[in-house]
This record gives sequence, C-alpha cells and structure tokens, in this order.
Amino acid sequence: MQSLWMLLACVMFAIMGACVKVAGESGVSLSQVVLFRGLPSVLLLLVWAHTTHRSLRPKQWKPHILRNGTGIVSMWMGFFALTHLPLSTAISLNYTSPLFIAVWMLGWGGGQRDMVRVASVVLGFLGVLSVLRPSLGDDQWLAASVGLGAGCLSAAAMMQIRSLGRIGEPEWRTVFIFSCFVCLSSFGGLAVYGWTPIHADGWLALIGIGLSGLVGQLAMTRAFGLGSALLTAVLQYTTIIAGAGLGILFWDDIPDAIAWLGMALIISAGLLSTWRTYSEDRLMRGQAGQTAAE
Repeated sequence: MQSLWMLLACVMFAIMGACVKVAGESGVSLSQVVLFRGLPSVLLLLVWAHTTHRSLRPKQWKPHILRNGTGIVSMWMGFFALTHLPLSTAISLNYTSPLFIAVWMLGWGGGQRDMVRVASVVLGFLGVLSVLRPSLGDDQWLAASVGLGAGCLSAAAMMQIRSLGRIGEPEWRTVFIFSCFVCLSSFGGLAVYGWTPIHADGWLALIGIGLSGLVGQLAMTRAFGLGSALLTAVLQYTTIIAGAGLGILFWDDIPDAIAWLGMALIISAGLLSTWRTYSEDRLMRGQAGQTAAE
C-alpha cells in the first residue's frame, strides 16, 4: 500500500527536525541548514538519474514552480521555528496544514454550512492555543507565529505534490527539482551573512538533515502522489508523536498535560478535516462519472 510510505517519511522528518535543532544549537546558520537540506538530494539523485539514463526534464513546469515556491518558504519558516521552539511544539504547529485547508474551504470553497469542517477548525485552533499557552516563553511568540505560517504554506505545497503525482511525475524528479530550488534559495542567505565556521557536531547534524530529508521527501512524495489521500494524511501525524519522543529523549522537553491535549486536538482536527475533504472529492468524482455515463 503506497500510503504506508508516509510512516517512513514521518520518522525521517522527525529525525530531520531533531538534527535541525542540534545544528542551530551548534551555531550553524539557517542558510547552511537549508543548503544541506537540498545538496545531498541534488547530488545523489543527479548521479542516480545519470547512471540509469533517466530524463531530468519535468512533464510540466508550472506545478513544480507552484510546489517549490510554497514549499521552500514553508521550509525556511519551519526550520526557523525548529531552532527557536521545543521540538514537539514546532512540529505540532507545522502540522496544522489541514486546518488551513479547512479554513479555505469555509471561506472560499463553498463549505460555509459544513458543520463538520467548522468543528474541525474549532478543535484545531483550540489545540493550537493549548500547545502555545503552556509551552512558550515571552521571547518565543515570533517563532510560534512563523511556525504557524509554515503550516499554512505547507498545505499549499501538499496540494501541489498531489497534482504532480496525478500528472504522472515520478517522485524522484519532484524531489530533485525541489532540492535544486532549495539550494538556490540558500545562496541568497549565504551571500548576505557569509559562511559560518562549523564544528564536528554541526557537520554531523547537517549530514543527518540531508540524508533524513532525502529519504523522507522521497517517501512522502510517493505516498501523496500514489497513495490514498485520506490514509496518507492520517499517517502524517505520526511525526508529531515521533517529534515529542525525540524532544523528551534528547532535550527533556516534556510537554505538560495541557500541551499533550493540544497535540491530540490538532491531530483530531486534522484527521476530521482531511476526511471531510476526501469524502467531498470522492462524491464529486462519483457525480462526474454518473453524468458522463448518462
């Protein structure tokens, strides 16, 4: 089942988040983190494509540009949040993306009277408030706002990944093009702030970011592109639990009862809104098929 690749992606992204946090604590700049997020993927996939005689030219450029624009900004914002917030809090905020899809459906997608989606939005934002209230210091609200913005843009990126899968774009090419844009985006920061000296623990963290990000991106792209949208969305919330576990293990970031409740509400709201979106999509496809048959 293709959606089960999301389990591997969740573990890899949780590890990547932990490595980003270690890199930030080791004095590695955000531009360097972003560079190493993309560079291993570019080099390894380029060699693989060359040796297997596969074309790097995409079927269509427009969905790649849309996916990369939203995905790269979301990634920068998410990395900023990871370096300034507890690991579980940052990951929880990043996974509010289904809530923003629900809000869009309520405001512009014709779902204003959909009480299921209204309930998911209410649950989700109660969860966000529960996570932020006990877990943030006075100097962390900017990072939390950035993390929430990352979740918003991540929603748009996920929908573009789905579109790329539907037009038959292989996951390796989607990841390769994304990684090229990631590297390009890092050059701007490096040009402004320069290269920061990196110590041994920083290098280990950067290698971990690159490898775990590559495996996670391939697995996620395959899951969203070829698997069930509902099941894949359900499984992606495993990252929150994995991130909380790593935070407890390595940083003693033990969420209190209210924070755990907030994470549970975010997960529940995301599952509810994703189920509703999937159900509506399936209903529309069924109606379109019936109309075509008539």
